[in-house]
Amino acid sequence: MLFKKKNRLSAPNEAEAPLRGIGKTVRVLSVCGSGTVSSTMIAVKMQERFEALGYRFEATEVNPGGVKMALMSGQYDFIAYTSPVEDDVDIPKINAVSFMTGFAEDAFMDEALKVLDELGK
Repeated sequence: MLFKKKNRLSAPNEAEAPLRGIGKTVRVLSVCGSGTVSSTMIAVKMQERFEALGYRFEATEVNPGGVKMALMSGQYDFIAYTSPVEDDVDIPKINAVSFMTGFAEDAFMDEALKVLDELGK
């Protein structure tokens, strides 16, 4: 399932969240055990956080068995997962359990933004 939503053009509080992603798109493969519930929850949370930074956001939700097929059919910046991804992949994998539960949202975002920095986004 491809998850897209209309983008906001400005952050809620630009002093707190500078718009670093204007004109850039973040593409994430969101992975959970079933490929529906948790992966959609983290996709929605990521969308809110990335759009607040000015990015366009796209996520595809899959279960761990669908990772290879998704990677063959699309380009993604990183994988955000709540279920282990055992496949050997060429893109970063970021554990999103703490992001989903709200215990370490900032640590997750720091790691994701570091990946985007390395990609020039």
